[in-house]
Amino acid sequence: MTAFVCTLAGLGALATTVGLNGSAWVVGVACAVGTNAVLVGGLTRQRQHRLGPADWVTMTRAVLVGGVAALTAESFSRSAPVATLVTLSTVAVVLDAVDGWVARRTGTLSALGARFDLEVDALLILVLSVYVAPTIGWWVLAIGAARYLFVAAGWVFPWLHGSLPPRFWCKVVAAIQGVVLTVVAADILPRGLSKAVLAGALILLAESFGRETWGLWCLRTGSRHERPEKSADARVATGEPTQARDPRRGHARAVASRATTVLACVAVWFALIGPTEIGRLTPGMFARIPLEGLVIVVLSLVLRPRARRTAGALFGVMLACLVILKVLDMGFSAVLNRPFDPLNDWVYLRPGIGVLGDSIGQVGAVAVAVAAVVLVVVILTFMPLCVVRLTRLVATHRRVSTHAVTAVGIVWILCAVSGLQFAPGGRVASASAAGLAYDEVSQVRADIQDRHTFATEIGDDHFGDTRGDQFLTGLRGKDVILVFVESYGRIAVQDSAISPQVDAVLDAGTSQLRAAGFASRSAFLTSPTFGAASWLAHSTMQSGLWIDSQQRYDQLVTNDRLTLTDAFGRAGWRTVFDVPANTRDWPEGSSFYHFDKIYDATNVGYRGPTFSYATMPDQYTLSTFQRLELAKSHRAPVMAEIDLVSSHHPWTPLPRLVDWSQVGDGSVFDGMPEQGESPDVAFRDPDEVRAVYGQSVQYSLSTLISFVQTNPDPNLVLVVLGDHQPHSYVTGERPGHDVPISIIAHDPAVLDRISGWGWEDGMNPGPDAPVCRMDTFRDRFLTAYGPQA
Repeated sequence: MTAFVCTLAGLGALATTVGLNGSAWVVGVACAVGTNAVLVGGLTRQRQHRLGPADWVTMTRAVLVGGVAALTAESFSRSAPVATLVTLSTVAVVLDAVDGWVARRTGTLSALGARFDLEVDALLILVLSVYVAPTIGWWVLAIGAARYLFVAAGWVFPWLHGSLPPRFWCKVVAAIQGVVLTVVAADILPRGLSKAVLAGALILLAESFGRETWGLWCLRTGSRHERPEKSADARVATGEPTQARDPRRGHARAVASRATTVLACVAVWFALIGPTEIGRLTPGMFARIPLEGLVIVVLSLVLRPRARRTAGALFGVMLACLVILKVLDMGFSAVLNRPFDPLNDWVYLRPGIGVLGDSIGQVGAVAVAVAAVVLVVVILTFMPLCVVRLTRLVATHRRVSTHAVTAVGIVWILCAVSGLQFAPGGRVASASAAGLAYDEVSQVRADIQDRHTFATEIGDDHFGDTRGDQFLTGLRGKDVILVFVESYGRIAVQDSAISPQVDAVLDAGTSQLRAAGFASRSAFLTSPTFGAASWLAHSTMQSGLWIDSQQRYDQLVTNDRLTLTDAFGRAGWRTVFDVPANTRDWPEGSSFYHFDKIYDATNVGYRGPTFSYATMPDQYTLSTFQRLELAKSHRAPVMAEIDLVSSHHPWTPLPRLVDWSQVGDGSVFDGMPEQGESPDVAFRDPDEVRAVYGQSVQYSLSTLISFVQTNPDPNLVLVVLGDHQPHSYVTGERPGHDVPISIIAHDPAVLDRISGWGWEDGMNPGPDAPVCRMDTFRDRFLTAYGPQA
């Protein structure tokens, strides 16, 4: 109880001086209980009745670590006192060098003291990793979790419990982790240097554990070639000890074997009945009987040993693939609101890592990518082993297995007939794994067939042979700008916590533009994509075809299809694409869209800071477009597609709108990213994520409205729309694919051309505003603004 009382006293001191909330107390008390349990267990095993002098030093460290843990828990709900946390951590790290010295000087070295010191070190490193992870990147947790993962691995691989001669380098590496984490927690180093130092510490830690693991493996391998055990008489004759092997070791191995078997059965069970959506990870979804599991048992009973092992391995590989697909389905459902397409969606993985890097940093994104690869390898290795072990268990206990599969099979049939379920969509009589496999194969077949279907659609274009003088006669002399506002979906303007603020911007913008002589009409378009893949929406809008997959996009841009850009170009407009997110060449811009000029991050002279994903603020994009294109005299009319990317995930930090005359080369935005909220902080709170999303849409729309007010050209026409809804953790479940669209013009004749569309007045479409698919817009637009009968 001494450890418990001391830690509570330390927590009480912290509560009195800096204050602790409920979560801090819970974590602190948990540390006290854990420390007490370690000491009681160690004293009992070592048959000690009291602590030595060095153990009291370690006890002091444990109390300090409990305080650091409490303050770390506090930091997730409010700003924790960094100075106090760093002070406690520093003292704990310094005392790590004291307890060993005391033990050696007093002759009180013990196994208990070494184990107690090790556990306190591991806990301090884990707690500090948790504290710095939100600001540095969640990959830092690998430092804190390394010791515990090593212990957990020992449950599966008992040879990891072996012992090697102590290495001083291990102690050095452990000390480095504590020192580095404490320095980073103090926030005295630049962010980039902190990441580099922590990455170096992680590499040293990996090397240390790797060498330890290799040594234990070699020790295990060597034990296989030992000579047979001699009899007691023979050992006496050769002067060897006569003590028999410890029976406890055999018992421990038996327990480990049973635990491994149970783990294999649970892993197979969960793999078979696990859902494909994060929102369906409920207890009811796991209270099911998988038909595929019964099939495995039956095959294990009827097949010969060699065939059984082969079938088990093959089934394990297939099950591993299904587990990977389920994980991908969860990710795609959370981001794109649809399941993973095994034929077309691999292309999104690389952009996904880029977007992740904008949220948690490039080092963190790379760490996540590496962890994902390692996880895939582990699953592909682990699942076959689990299935083979399960089949061996069934074959070993044939009678029990036969009775069990018969009884469970009867229950499965009864549940199937009754339709019993404990969670929506989760029938107790489950065949979900087979259903998922069938769906994936069907999706691949449909994708292959779609190539031929889509090829026919590309060639079917009644505008394809239209002469240039027959295009867009109703817009002659107008500058037409097609503006895509990133992630601007229906959720931004209707039925959400953020919509009142966005609605206010749109309503105010309608009034402000009306005062400048502009009118507007608005409705909704249904986008082919959700949450990401903006290029699918752009190509759908431009081509008049439904581009809802990467396969269709790739097929489209390698063919000849009239786009809106082509129509304007044939009719005499200069065509421009302003895409600030592009940082490398984009051949399709010339080969397919046929833009006369493409502006991107590399050629607009921007000298300011980036804002997470956005290479430049929307205000700079519009200001530069005005200067490079619209401000020219004696020019042809311009048709431009402009992407406003300040509202792109992760939506923070945001720039501030400055006076347009001060935009210059963008250096006026210096310092703004540091003043905003970082993504890793914002994404701790789902409500804050929605808030920053709404603020980013408000910024983009306000900037566009201000741009039109500042440059009220009577020959200006804007088509403003969203590309897709934001991710589902902003929208919620099944929000639809609708995005707002507005046409803004100074000349009343422009809006008269679409009077028959039934669009609503103003920039803010109401709930009952018309909805059309995005692929219908090209033909309707070309028809409305073409020659009138």
